[in-house]
Amino acid sequence: MTRIYKILSRAEWTAAEASGSFLGSAVDLADGFIHFSTAAQAGETARRYFKDLTGLVVLEVEGDDLGAALRWEPSRGGDLFPHLYDVLTPVQVRGVTEAPLGADGVPILGDLA
Repeated sequence: MTRIYKILSRAEWTAAEASGSFLGSAVDLADGFIHFSTAAQAGETARRYFKDLTGLVVLEVEGDDLGAALRWEPSRGGDLFPHLYDVLTPVQVRGVTEAPLGADGVPILGDLA
Protein backbone atom coordinates (compact mmCIF):
# COMPACT_ATOMS: atom_id res chain seq x y z
CA MET A 1 0.00 0.00 0.00
CA THR A 2 1.22 3.45 -0.91
CA ARG A 3 -0.47 6.38 0.79
CA ILE A 4 -0.38 9.65 -1.13
CA TYR A 5 -1.55 13.10 -0.12
CA LYS A 6 -3.21 16.09 -1.73
CA ILE A 7 -3.15 19.56 -0.15
CA LEU A 8 -6.02 21.80 -1.18
CA SER A 9 -8.42 24.36 0.16
CA ARG A 10 -11.33 23.30 2.33
CA ALA A 11 -13.64 25.11 -0.15
CA GLU A 12 -12.32 23.02 -3.07
CA TRP A 13 -12.87 19.81 -1.13
CA THR A 14 -16.36 20.83 0.02
CA ALA A 15 -17.29 21.54 -3.61
CA ALA A 16 -15.85 18.17 -4.69
CA GLU A 17 -17.86 16.35 -2.04
CA ALA A 18 -21.03 18.13 -3.18
CA SER A 19 -20.45 17.32 -6.86
CA GLY A 20 -19.08 13.82 -6.33
CA SER A 21 -15.72 14.46 -7.98
CA PHE A 22 -12.57 16.55 -7.72
CA LEU A 23 -11.19 17.62 -11.09
CA GLY A 24 -8.20 19.36 -9.55
CA SER A 25 -7.01 22.72 -8.28
CA ALA A 26 -6.03 25.46 -10.73
CA VAL A 27 -2.46 24.16 -11.10
CA ASP A 28 -3.76 20.61 -11.63
CA LEU A 29 -6.14 21.73 -14.36
CA ALA A 30 -3.34 23.70 -16.05
CA ASP A 31 -0.96 20.71 -15.91
CA GLY A 32 -3.52 18.10 -16.97
CA PHE A 33 -3.29 15.91 -13.87
CA ILE A 34 -3.90 16.04 -10.12
CA HIS A 35 -0.68 16.56 -8.16
CA PHE A 36 -0.10 14.35 -5.12
CA SER A 37 2.86 13.91 -2.78
CA THR A 38 4.16 11.04 -0.72
CA ALA A 39 4.48 11.48 3.04
CA ALA A 40 8.17 12.27 2.56
CA GLN A 41 7.43 14.91 -0.11
CA ALA A 42 4.37 16.60 1.40
CA GLY A 43 6.21 18.88 3.84
CA GLU A 44 8.28 20.49 1.11
CA THR A 45 5.20 20.78 -1.11
CA ALA A 46 3.42 22.60 1.73
CA ARG A 47 6.38 24.93 2.25
CA ARG A 48 6.86 25.76 -1.42
CA TYR A 49 3.29 26.09 -2.64
CA PHE A 50 0.98 26.63 0.33
CA LYS A 51 2.89 28.93 2.70
CA ASP A 52 0.65 31.56 4.32
CA LEU A 53 -2.52 30.04 2.82
CA THR A 54 -5.29 29.36 5.30
CA GLY A 55 -8.27 27.02 5.18
CA LEU A 56 -6.33 24.03 3.88
CA VAL A 57 -6.98 20.31 4.23
CA VAL A 58 -4.92 17.24 3.40
CA LEU A 59 -6.53 14.31 1.61
CA GLU A 60 -5.16 10.84 2.27
CA VAL A 61 -5.55 8.43 -0.63
CA GLU A 62 -4.41 4.86 -1.16
CA GLY A 63 -2.40 5.09 -4.38
CA ASP A 64 -3.01 1.44 -5.23
CA ASP A 65 -6.76 2.17 -5.41
CA LEU A 66 -6.25 4.56 -8.33
CA GLY A 67 -5.00 1.97 -10.81
CA ALA A 68 -3.30 2.86 -14.07
CA ALA A 69 -4.54 6.47 -13.89
CA LEU A 70 -1.85 7.09 -11.24
CA ARG A 71 1.57 7.64 -12.76
CA TRP A 72 4.87 8.22 -10.97
CA GLU A 73 6.74 10.93 -12.85
CA PRO A 74 9.94 12.90 -12.21
CA SER A 75 9.48 16.35 -10.77
CA ARG A 76 11.22 18.42 -8.10
CA GLY A 77 14.87 17.34 -7.86
CA GLY A 78 14.22 14.30 -10.05
CA ASP A 79 12.03 12.67 -7.37
CA LEU A 80 9.12 10.61 -8.65
CA PHE A 81 5.81 12.22 -7.72
CA PRO A 82 2.35 10.64 -7.98
CA HIS A 83 0.17 12.26 -10.63
CA LEU A 84 -3.45 11.27 -11.18
CA TYR A 85 -4.69 11.45 -14.76
CA ASP A 86 -8.35 11.10 -13.81
CA VAL A 87 -10.87 12.67 -11.47
CA LEU A 88 -10.73 11.88 -7.76
CA THR A 89 -13.97 10.85 -6.12
CA PRO A 90 -14.78 11.30 -2.43
CA VAL A 91 -15.10 7.53 -1.97
CA GLN A 92 -11.43 7.16 -2.96
CA VAL A 93 -10.35 9.40 -0.09
CA ARG A 94 -9.40 7.55 3.09
CA GLY A 95 -9.10 10.61 5.30
CA VAL A 96 -9.31 14.40 5.41
CA THR A 97 -7.42 16.44 8.00
CA GLU A 98 -7.16 20.14 8.64
CA ALA A 99 -3.80 21.79 7.92
CA PRO A 100 -3.52 24.89 10.11
CA LEU A 101 -0.62 27.26 9.66
CA GLY A 102 2.41 26.95 11.88
CA ALA A 103 4.23 29.98 13.31
CA ASP A 104 6.39 30.07 10.17
CA GLY A 105 3.32 30.24 7.90
CA VAL A 106 3.78 26.70 6.61
CA PRO A 107 0.77 24.37 6.88
CA ILE A 108 1.07 21.74 9.59
CA LEU A 109 0.29 18.43 7.92
CA GLY A 110 0.08 16.29 11.02
CA ASP A 111 1.29 12.72 11.18
CA LEU A 112 1.46 11.41 7.62
CA ALA A 113 2.08 7.67 7.41
